[in-house]
Amino acid sequence: MKLAGATYMEIHQTGGGIHFTVEHTRNASEEELYASFKNRLHRMLKAGTTLVECKTGYGLNLETEVKMLKVIERAHRELDIGISSTYCGAHAVPKGKTAEEAADEIIAYHLPKLKEMMLNGEVHIDNIDVFYEKGVFEQKPTKEILKAGKNCGLQINFHGDEFYPMNSAELGTELGALAISHLEEITDEGIAAMAAAKCCGVLLPTTAYILRLKHPRARDMLDAGMIIALGSDFNPNAYCFSMAIVMHMACVNMKMTMNEALAAATINAAFSLGKSDMHGSLEVGKQGDLIILSSPRWEHLIYQYGCHHELIKYVITKGKVVYENEGITGY
Repeated sequence: MKLAGATYMEIHQTGGGIHFTVEHTRNASEEELYASFKNRLHRMLKAGTTLVECKTGYGLNLETEVKMLKVIERAHRELDIGISSTYCGAHAVPKGKTAEEAADEIIAYHLPKLKEMMLNGEVHIDNIDVFYEKGVFEQKPTKEILKAGKNCGLQINFHGDEFYPMNSAELGTELGALAISHLEEITDEGIAAMAAAKCCGVLLPTTAYILRLKHPRARDMLDAGMIIALGSDFNPNAYCFSMAIVMHMACVNMKMTMNEALAAATINAAFSLGKSDMHGSLEVGKQGDLIILSSPRWEHLIYQYGCHHELIKYVITKGKVVYENEGITGY
């Protein structure tokens, strides 16, 4: 399962929610960041998540973005949960800069340094993300950053069409994006383009709920043959650890069936990260990640809203039990 990581969406509502978190992230030590990160990942694991996308984006300068990537790398090496790492240096325009200046800095300084660190084995980065939005990073800087990231070997997986229709699908399919997140304002043409290109749409029910946005058009996307994944959008503004709750919201608010929600939270989520060859389903040759439920049917994980902690008896990664809920008896 996959949880979209650092996408704090209060920039338009409060005039600086991202920057509030950036200030605290810059001031925190690597050890402080790791301690809170480890605790949150453990809570996600207990809620049944075995693969998580972790994003940077609260540094906005090279020093802090690297600090966050080192924390993600340490967790990748030390913890039982699977991690896909995303560089999101273009999460907001840094104070005192224009979007064009920020893009130039990312392309000229951030990405070459990160490429060097990857070649040296210091960090592993899978994806590149940009907050492609009106008043943040618009088309020209977004396209330049994503192309530069792709040239460094990163998969394109970016924010698009959240608050305004920005033709994100058309841009993403042009660049060969693996996935695009949000898509509350996607057009019919965008849906058709993503379906044809097999570009995955990562839908985030918690974002629409908390920000009172219209929900993504999941039914139209599915009917058009588009690949849909679900994510929690875990961040300071959508503090949800549970993919079971996300699946419930997808069924109720986006009219998905439970089978569709399960596929979107597992195999399609793994596909959105380029990891469906080893994750997302129980098949011979794949990694042995699964959860064992104390329930008469798997659907109760969605049906019993907010009760995952009473249903998940075991969490298993790589064939090993990494969490046992001792509060569940009579299993």
